Amino acid sequence: MGFFSPLCKISRRGKYFVLLLLLLSVLAWIATFSGETVKSGRFFSATPQTLIKEDTLRVKVNTWTEATNLLKTPPPKVECPQESPLLQGALKLSFEASLKLKDVVSDNKGVTEGEYTPPDCTARQSVAILIPHRSRERHLLYLLHHLHPFLQRQQLHYAIYVIQQAGDATFNRAKLLNVGYLEALKDYSWECFIFHDVDLVPENDHNLYVCDKQPKHLVVGRNATGYKLRYKGYFGGVTAMTREQFLQVNGFSNTYWGWGGEDDDLRIRVELQKMKILRPPADVARYTMVFHKRDSGNEINKDRMRLLGRTQQVWRKDGLNSCSYKTMSVERLPLYVNVTVDIGKP
Repeated sequence: MGFFSPLCKISRRGKYFVLLLLLLSVLAWIATFSGETVKSGRFFSATPQTLIKEDTLRVKVNTWTEATNLLKTPPPKVECPQESPLLQGALKLSFEASLKLKDVVSDNKGVTEGEYTPPDCTARQSVAILIPHRSRERHLLYLLHHLHPFLQRQQLHYAIYVIQQAGDATFNRAKLLNVGYLEALKDYSWECFIFHDVDLVPENDHNLYVCDKQPKHLVVGRNATGYKLRYKGYFGGVTAMTREQFLQVNGFSNTYWGWGGEDDDLRIRVELQKMKILRPPADVARYTMVFHKRDSGNEINKDRMRLLGRTQQVWRKDGLNSCSYKTMSVERLPLYVNVTVDIGKP
């Protein structure tokens, strides 16, 4: 018995192996037969019943694919609320000498080439921030440091454009802002434009950087003037106008070289169109002005009063429709779009 016992065990394993081979052979034969039947049915003996079954199967497969794709697609964003829940109100601003550009970039990872879109909702407005600039790098750094998180808390879709005046000719803030408007519209059909001086930093994020049915003046007070309006009718520093409003007044005048006059000229243009200037509450529209000396090349414009006296006669032909310039470069930096232009000389 000891001799035959291992042989019995081997025979038992062999039976299982044979059965497995037979099962695999049957499955292979069925698959081959089915394939031939399908081919035969398609090309030679397709019946209405066969076609109906194939169509039904195809519909089921397509439906399943569509359902799978829907699961992969994120749900549509809802519109951002009228008042952002992220607003913090008045904040104490800091202007640390140790601040570096790389720090500001690191703090604003949601910003790409100067542009930001709220991740969780659809912004109520798309806003272009235009900053005229020359030789004010430190002021620009402080402004970017505070302005990016300020705008993000307002849940805006925005982009910041810095318009650099090339050369050493007398500075022309107004013409640079006209250039910024025209250049920004090449990127996107922005609904709202904020014309923003580089040395003014907003203190309260309830001062909303959005446009209204009428032009808005956002600087009611600043630290340099005891937080009071500089003078009745003041329309400078930071202003907000829709794309259509700015086009309607033909933008800024291009003829104000040096400091002063261009913002009063814009106010006259607004008034000529029977528009009314709006302002936020005084306790909200507050700014810190980063102090500096008068820039070389931006001396007081002694001709400004004469130019203001003829605004009513020339506004239709002096503005956006007569703004000539040469674009030297457009650099899409992490925190802003840097547009360098040659705007000529006085």
